[in-house]
Amino acid sequence: MSDTEYPENSLMGHLLELRQRLLRIIIAVLVVFVCLAYFANDIYELVSKPLTDILPSDTPMIAKDVTAPLMAPFKLTFMLSLYLAIPVVLHQIWSFIAPGLYNHEKRLIVPLLVSSTLLFYGGIAFVYFVVFPLIFKFFSSVGPAIMVYTPDISSYLNFILTLFFAFGVAFEIPVVILILCWAGITNAENLRKKRPYIVVGAFVLGMFLTPPDVISQTLLAIPMWLLFELGLLFAGFYTKKDEDEQELNSENSSENTIEKP
Repeated sequence: MSDTEYPENSLMGHLLELRQRLLRIIIAVLVVFVCLAYFANDIYELVSKPLTDILPSDTPMIAKDVTAPLMAPFKLTFMLSLYLAIPVVLHQIWSFIAPGLYNHEKRLIVPLLVSSTLLFYGGIAFVYFVVFPLIFKFFSSVGPAIMVYTPDISSYLNFILTLFFAFGVAFEIPVVILILCWAGITNAENLRKKRPYIVVGAFVLGMFLTPPDVISQTLLAIPMWLLFELGLLFAGFYTKKDEDEQELNSENSSENTIEKP
């Protein structure tokens, strides 16, 4: 049986659709990667600029592994390709779940898609322009005088990718809150009552998502708390009402009307 012979609403039909959307995501990432691969070294230099700006002019970064000068820039370029393909990734995810949504729910897909993308990029920009200059300046100034601060390019890459991902995901908090309230799982009033636990949880989550230093943990926890407050501000406009039941009843009424002789 070919792929087109499976019913769309069957389990196999959903699995085939999922496969197609995953392939589209992979192709999008690879296309972006191929376009950026030639500039891999330039991209690494640009991303390492917050660190190299605070290093003495005669202190370069080092490469301890034999393959690091080649692999580190290409690894960074691949991850950057994945981040740049986030609009395609989110679009494919939303398109996959859209058939199971009501019409009034589908109207929220585009605003959520756009806001999710902008918030993810906002988290990365916040890390690059705010967090990196602060923490690198701090790290380079706290060591003993006999120490020469010469970071390894692979260690630096792992460090920045961790923070990029952590802040990018953390900045999605307003979208998560809107979805939870929209789905009827909770509401803004209940979340306000749990604000003290949310603040503590933000610092705990910051401890797990960032490298083991207090500065990056705090710089992640505080924006998470502020984004939580922003999500509460908008959650009241998207609290789930009886629209699902009304639309379902309307659809049932239409079907019954059609069935009548």
